[in-house]
Amino acid sequence: MARLYVFSNFILCIGLLFTSLELVSGAWLRAHATFYGGSDASGTMGGACGYGNLYTDGYGIKTAALSTALFNNGESCGGCYQIVCTSITITATNFCPPNYALPSDNGGWCNPPRTHFDMSQPAFQTIAKYKAGIVPVLYRKVRCNRSGGLRFTINGRDYFELVLISNVGGAGEISQVWIKGSKSNIWEAMTRNWGVNWQSLSYLNGQSLSFRVQTSDGKIRTAPNVAPSNWRFGQSFKSNVQF
Repeated sequence: MARLYVFSNFILCIGLLFTSLELVSGAWLRAHATFYGGSDASGTMGGACGYGNLYTDGYGIKTAALSTALFNNGESCGGCYQIVCTSITITATNFCPPNYALPSDNGGWCNPPRTHFDMSQPAFQTIAKYKAGIVPVLYRKVRCNRSGGLRFTINGRDYFELVLISNVGGAGEISQVWIKGSKSNIWEAMTRNWGVNWQSLSYLNGQSLSFRVQTSDGKIRTAPNVAPSNWRFGQSFKSNVQF
């Protein structure tokens, strides 16, 4: 976690956009930001959203862990936020847990109901000096523009497909997923297991797999036959569709 000291004189406003983004909402809201993960952001890989290597998953180091008030039990994973000085812009890829042993205005920055962004250190240092530790910011939700198509990583075992869905553009946040094997004409609704990992309890071995993904703004994209019939658990597949 970041060093939690306030040096307001060190705030450096740059207004950098972390990704190529289009505005969704013009309402600016107040929050605070710190940083974690080291100067190379290696400590930000993985996390509570379920992503693994954030480079191969399409997000890189332009990321942040969200406080409880923003994380929404993982439903905010993949969403994009523009943050500016008193404030900057990022993708949600992790959860910043509360620390109830510390007061919310002195160390427990991620305690409810505070809105807080624990950013990767390289991202944070585009808006503030390292010594600032924690800075006040303004933020607003924005659309995400991703390069390439949706990505699906299939983990699990027989009768349990755990699918990580990444590189999601548009709203970025996934609200529903369906899966269909090539031996069926029925789209099966998947359930969120955790973060951006969605599960099916069907036996789908030996079938090519298609996915249908709905984002939080209601838009739906279908990725037909993304995984060939000889797919194996642990493999990742890229589609040609994007929001």
